[in-house]
Amino acid sequence: MLGAGLKWMFLIIGTMIGAGYASGREIWQFFGAESTLSIVLFTLLFSISCFVMMSVGQRLKTTDYRAVLTYFVGRRLGMFYDGLIVMYLFTTTGTMIAGGGSALEMLHVPYWAGIFFMAVLLVYLFRWDVEGVTAVNVLLIPILILTLCVTLFLFQYSRGGAFTMDWMAQSNWSSAFTFTSLNLLPVLAVLAAVGSRIRHRGEIWIASLGSGAVLGGVSFLYNESLLVVADDVLLYEIPLFAILNTYPYAMVLFMTVLLWTAIFTTAATGTFGLVSRFRGYVQAPPWFTAVLLLLCMLPLAGIGFSTLIAVLYPFYGIMNLYLLGAVLLMPLLRRT
Repeated sequence: MLGAGLKWMFLIIGTMIGAGYASGREIWQFFGAESTLSIVLFTLLFSISCFVMMSVGQRLKTTDYRAVLTYFVGRRLGMFYDGLIVMYLFTTTGTMIAGGGSALEMLHVPYWAGIFFMAVLLVYLFRWDVEGVTAVNVLLIPILILTLCVTLFLFQYSRGGAFTMDWMAQSNWSSAFTFTSLNLLPVLAVLAAVGSRIRHRGEIWIASLGSGAVLGGVSFLYNESLLVVADDVLLYEIPLFAILNTYPYAMVLFMTVLLWTAIFTTAATGTFGLVSRFRGYVQAPPWFTAVLLLLCMLPLAGIGFSTLIAVLYPFYGIMNLYLLGAVLLMPLLRRT
């Protein structure tokens, strides 16, 4: 039970910590100053949402997200959110693949060669279907979190380790709802795909509480570090490099590899959600479906990373507020 719960926990975290999160761009856009309460609220909202979605997936024994959507918002709105999830997964996964090509340019790898390299790895990963996706998350996500936390802790230590927690000044508390709702779509897509594989309720407790605690803690540490370099953040497309601007080049190079890892895990979980969604329509092995999807995503390679975060993320965050409310209220409504 513990092993399975940790596996689902890393799957959730791997879905959340993509290029937008690991780079700091997503955190800075939604949080920033006076956001401690907002991050605490996000931790609670996210844990509750994951618990409810996993419980529904286990009860319905789901293999994709359509049944879970219908359960929460009904058939008509379920069709709307179904299309929204497909659009979200498709656009973000395509842009993550493009981001993978851009990240490898730091290592003097040609842009399209980097895209081809990531696409090949994704297809190879899907030879093992869901086991391959969960395995890569269990392997890479702890390394990603540990390295990111060490980097942020060292930065805080070098600056005196002062945290700005004024509980009387928390005007940004409402961003917790849009930040949670933004990440609800991809998390719902991957959790619903493994609903039939959840055996014990203890797995749900471990995955939901563990993922919320880890993501809340990392978000707080990351946000506090970005506040220290707030004047420099606007100068960088990737805010993390504002933190690293005094570090040696080797550290910047290492963090570039770290970002590529975050991009890869996001692309892997996004592709997994799409493959699960179209499994009933494409009578072929999962890796072949992944090939078709990746070929369709290639035109998105021209979309810039910052454009994705600035335009699409707030849009998805607002569009998902109704779904977030339905998920949070469903346990109460089902009892009345």
